[in-house]
Amino acid sequence: MPFDFGLKDLIDILLVAMMLYYIYRLMKESRSLNVFSGILIFVVVWLFVSQVLEMKLLGSIMDKLVSVGVIALIVLFQEEIRKFLYSLGAHQRFKSLYSFFTNSNKKEQEEDKETIMPIVLACMNMSRQKVGALIVIERGAPLDDIVDTGDRIDANINQRLIENIFFKNSPLHDGAMIISKKRIKAAGCILPVSHNLDIPKELGLRHRAALGMSQDSDAIAIVVSEETGRIAVAIKGDFRLRLSAEELEAVLAKEMN
Repeated sequence: MPFDFGLKDLIDILLVAMMLYYIYRLMKESRSLNVFSGILIFVVVWLFVSQVLEMKLLGSIMDKLVSVGVIALIVLFQEEIRKFLYSLGAHQRFKSLYSFFTNSNKKEQEEDKETIMPIVLACMNMSRQKVGALIVIERGAPLDDIVDTGDRIDANINQRLIENIFFKNSPLHDGAMIISKKRIKAAGCILPVSHNLDIPKELGLRHRAALGMSQDSDAIAIVVSEETGRIAVAIKGDFRLRLSAEELEAVLAKEMN
C-alpha cells in the first residue's frame, strides 16, 4: 500500500514541531534542558525497542515506566506547566477577544488611569531622590503565594503611601509591593530571583527579582534603581530600561488594559 501523505499530515508535523520547539525554549529558560533531553532520549529508545526491535519483555517494562512517568513529569515540571498555561491565557489575542466580548468602556479606562497615575508620580519622585523601589502589578495570574511572604496592607493606591513604604528607613522598603485589583495588597514581599546570565551586570538584585517575577507570571514589575534612580519595567521576561514618566505611563496603560 503506497504511503499517503497529505496536507493534514503536513499540518500535524508542523504543529508537533512547534510544540517541541516551545517546550525546548521553556526548558532552556528554566535551566531544565538536560532533563528535557534525557526524556527525549528515553522516548526514542522506548519507541525503538517496542516498535522496531519488538522486544516484548523490555518493551513492557518501558511501557509501565512511561505510564507512570506522565504523572512524574507533571510533578517534576509543575512550575513550567503553570508558566505555559499562564502565558497561553495571557496572550494578547486572547485578551483582545476577551475585551471584545466583555465590552470594556471608557469608565474602566478612567479607573485604570486613576490607578496608574499615583504609581507613576511616586516612581518619578523616588527616581529623583534615588530611593529604591520594587512594585509588582498583578494581572491574570494570582499572586497570593507572593502576598503571603510579606505584610498585608490592603489599601487604596496612594502616591504618599507608596513613597512612605519605600522610604529608606521604612522596615518594608527592601521587599516588593504587590498591587492587585487596584489596591495595594502587601509590601515587603519576597520575589523569585531570575538566574538569567544575560542580565547586565550593572543591574542589581531588585532587577533580578523583577525579571524573575515577570518570568514566573504575567505580572508587571516596576523597578526604581537606588544607585542611579532610573526606572525599568519587566514584562514577560523582558526589560524596558530608562523609562521617562510618559513612557512609564504609556507602558502601564497598554499592559493593564
